[in-house]
Amino acid sequence: MRQEERKTIQAAVLGAVLFLLIQIFRTPLSQIENQDVMLALYLIIGCCNIAFGFAIFAQGSLFFSDTLSKSRLYISALFLGVCTFDFLHTLSFVGIPAISSIISPDQSLWLLTFSRLASAFGILLIFSKEDEPVSVSGKKKVFTVSLVVIALSLLILVFSDILTPGLQAYSWLGTVKHLVDMAVLFIYLLSVGMIVYPGRIEKSASMLIIIRALIFFALAQVFFMNLLSVGEMDNLFGMLSSGIAYYLMLTGVYRLTIEEPFHENQQAEARINYLAYHDDLTGLPNRRRLMQRVEEMMARSEKAKGHSGFSAVVIMNINHFKNINDSLGHYAGDLLLKLVSQRLQNEVKTNEELFSMGADEFAFLMTERTGVESCLVRASKLLQLFEAPVQLESGEYHISLSLGMSIYPGDGNTAEQLIQNADTAVHNAKEQNVEIRRYIPSMQMKAKERLKLENDLRRALERNEFYLVYQPQVQLETEEIVGMEALLRWEHPKRGIVSPVEFIPIAEESGLIVPIGDWVLRTACQQNKEWQLAGYRHICVSVNLSMRQFLQPNLAGKIDALLQEIGLDPCYVDLEITESMTLDKETAFDQLNRLKRLGVFISIDDFGTGYSSLHYLKNMPIDRLKIDRSFVSEVMEDSNNAAIVSTITSMAHHLKLKVTAEGVENKDQLHFLRQQHCHEAQGYLFSKPIKAAEFEAAFLKPLLGLPVQR
Repeated sequence: MRQEERKTIQAAVLGAVLFLLIQIFRTPLSQIENQDVMLALYLIIGCCNIAFGFAIFAQGSLFFSDTLSKSRLYISALFLGVCTFDFLHTLSFVGIPAISSIISPDQSLWLLTFSRLASAFGILLIFSKEDEPVSVSGKKKVFTVSLVVIALSLLILVFSDILTPGLQAYSWLGTVKHLVDMAVLFIYLLSVGMIVYPGRIEKSASMLIIIRALIFFALAQVFFMNLLSVGEMDNLFGMLSSGIAYYLMLTGVYRLTIEEPFHENQQAEARINYLAYHDDLTGLPNRRRLMQRVEEMMARSEKAKGHSGFSAVVIMNINHFKNINDSLGHYAGDLLLKLVSQRLQNEVKTNEELFSMGADEFAFLMTERTGVESCLVRASKLLQLFEAPVQLESGEYHISLSLGMSIYPGDGNTAEQLIQNADTAVHNAKEQNVEIRRYIPSMQMKAKERLKLENDLRRALERNEFYLVYQPQVQLETEEIVGMEALLRWEHPKRGIVSPVEFIPIAEESGLIVPIGDWVLRTACQQNKEWQLAGYRHICVSVNLSMRQFLQPNLAGKIDALLQEIGLDPCYVDLEITESMTLDKETAFDQLNRLKRLGVFISIDDFGTGYSSLHYLKNMPIDRLKIDRSFVSEVMEDSNNAAIVSTITSMAHHLKLKVTAEGVENKDQLHFLRQQHCHEAQGYLFSKPIKAAEFEAAFLKPLLGLPVQR
């Protein structure tokens, strides 16, 4: 329990105990009462109460006007009226001639009742609504209304004898006053409940102080309701309790409307300043801070006239992070970034600093190195940190990093150049599939070409620059054509044929792979249907799905609608996925089951290059494994590759899956695959990928006849 909460409970207990003690010792206390002393104490306490009330008014109307809020304004206007009523009550109650001659003792007690009633109702209404800023014109309007209400109330009270002659003679008037006093007590307690109860959430210190003020207002009301005669001890303790309540209300309102918003603004500014130079996810300094540090490093180097040694900016990029993020979800991706940052941060030594560049990139600044070689050696040690797998919630994953490095002096004259050149180097490392690259000027030209290629790729689809080629898939037992794989090609109007190895990664990074993939699927299915309508043998067309396509929640629905529109039977469509798409087993299995319900075939492409679990593989709703060409191409030269192909083929037979070998280029490879009882093969031995017209002439026309059973 917090200190302010304990104080609030103590205040409630103290009030109850105080009231009980006074009631128990009422007789002894009444014996020591002195009328003059009691009135003097009453006047002193009353003046203190009025001072506190005026301070609440001044706080809202005169001070801190630039931070004025609706709650503080209404409280200020409310206590202007309350302290006015209290002022007149106090002076008339103690018998100040100038006031008591106008206001009778009975009217003085009604003034006290009006004061309590106004404060109770006002506090209830103010704290039952949300606070919000208020304009200057609104401030003037509220105080004008407050002054008018105060003036009218006083006029009605003072001239009540004239307006309603003989009213004081009615006996029921005392009963009405007692009922009003009871209502005031109830409203105070209701206000406490309304502040405490909503949401049952932890209250701020300021609201707890205001709750204590309401408790003492309620205690004061209990004392006032217990009046026996003018000058009684209960009346004095009522004023004393009111004074405590006024002080607490002054403190609480100040903290609620001025001090706490000020501290919140300070914290917000500190948070904004922190986020301006730090990554929110990992807590590491960000690119802006790196820029500052590099500028400081360069300034020190210039001041030392080159005697401060070499420095290096290293940009690190997590390989295939997008696949993990897409397949396992953003939560897993964020967790991976945190774990990578922690592993790197633990390795930071003197004259080194780690930064987050956003997304899946980190930067490592090394200063005061003896030479370029020492920078490269240090960078290599960073890579070794990730030889051990990373533990995510769904299991262990092996990750790797690509590093790009720029050296100062030598690879840039400004901080921006050094960072940009290191970033260029890391992208070159990823393209070349190497771990570390130091920046060289020719990389910049390649980066510009890559950017231009991406811009051209965005318009290639609408300009009809894509086309498909088809490669036959042969059944090894009969040497018949049983299928074909549709492969994407891009004919650039200026560059000519652009290799898929060059533009597919760009399409995946930019997100263009989804509309391009949709076009490939539609075009391949339409072409297959046209060949079927032309009377050719019905064979299956294989189409590769990208990670982004596969993770679409509505993928099965889209494919179903497409096949119905074209009129192609699903059994003549083979969707190829990769092992990396099944990292999130639950999501992958759900998607695969939806696709299988359509009736399409599903194959795992490039099998053997990922980390598929045999446990999951046996339960996965798939139809075939496609052995990656990297194993097949060297199957006759490398015994390890031969063993892998043999193992995959044997495993597929036991799992009742078909096996297709990719990249078959000679008869020796074909003979080996037949020995392993591989079902199908494709590769340059049979045909390179060719356009639709060539495929039709070379493979379909000789196959006129019944559908092939696959």
